[in-house]
Amino acid sequence: MDFEQEVDAWINGAAKPPNSLGLLEKHVKKLLLSWGTVEQELRPHHLIYAADNGVVEEGVVNYPPSITWLQAQNMVAGRAAISCFCHYHQIPYSVVDIGINHTEPFPGVQKKVALGTKNFVKEEAMSRQEFAAAWEVGTAMVNSLVAAGQYNLISFGEMGIGNTTTSSAVLHALTGIMPEFIVGSGAGLNSSEALKHKRTVVARGVALHRENMKDVKDILRCVGGFDIVAICAGMVECSRLHIPFVIDGFITAVAYVCAARLDRNVERQAIPSHMSKEPGMATALLLGNIVAEDVVLRANMALGEGTGAVLMVGMLKTMLYTLQHMARLADMGVTPPAATEVPAVS
Repeated sequence: MDFEQEVDAWINGAAKPPNSLGLLEKHVKKLLLSWGTVEQELRPHHLIYAADNGVVEEGVVNYPPSITWLQAQNMVAGRAAISCFCHYHQIPYSVVDIGINHTEPFPGVQKKVALGTKNFVKEEAMSRQEFAAAWEVGTAMVNSLVAAGQYNLISFGEMGIGNTTTSSAVLHALTGIMPEFIVGSGAGLNSSEALKHKRTVVARGVALHRENMKDVKDILRCVGGFDIVAICAGMVECSRLHIPFVIDGFITAVAYVCAARLDRNVERQAIPSHMSKEPGMATALLLGNIVAEDVVLRANMALGEGTGAVLMVGMLKTMLYTLQHMARLADMGVTPPAATEVPAVS
């Protein structure tokens, strides 16, 4: 019996009808296949990257850029939505300043690459040196959290005014899908004219850099954000270390597409959480071979920060604990029905 068959037998041997816990069985199977064991306790850590984006100069958001700095401080102080979610589920988290446009000392993890990216409608969002620095932050953060077996599941979140614009631009550049199909209202755009303008900005920025975007990393560098780069790098590192990770909403889903394009093995570690209301969300997941039907939460959320991811981690904790502590069919003298394989989420 190979390990996947062992996992199927373990899940199906619990005192319940086969597949009766639906998607939770699928996702916990992916967790176990990543670890290579059915006996581990889930030890999660939530990573939030905060960065500003120069493209906000183009009027693509309704909030001032200073919100990035203010809300990142709230996160560290435990007064943001994501802080409350993490505290309630007893999930440790780190807030990383990878590019906030503010010079005062940051109370969280200080890994600032620059004071935000540049306006990609006018120039490349980041230099090659800045891109390399942001990539290294994403890689090193995951590596340090996983070292010595401290954590065995990573979830990703972000904070940055304008980052639905940068992620839309990355997805547009990566796929050629028209902005009308992937650009949404983000942080509160409330008129059709404002949304049309945002789509135009995305199209203009991608067109400006088209000749210089030869691969995925070029796209991230030219029209992306420091948060997306770090999350993408972290996902690639999770794959290298065989550590499962949880995707949050649209921004992290775009980072996931990029990571999967760089290393298809990333798909084996990726667990979706919720279906963001951004129109490009389902497309981004599908490009990483995650179908909409495999996404557990449908709450019409658009906050970011990793709120959906943390809710999913809570469900995974619940599911793993349940399988490890509930009665077994064998103890009841019942043989599990044949042909009840629980397929892993691809």
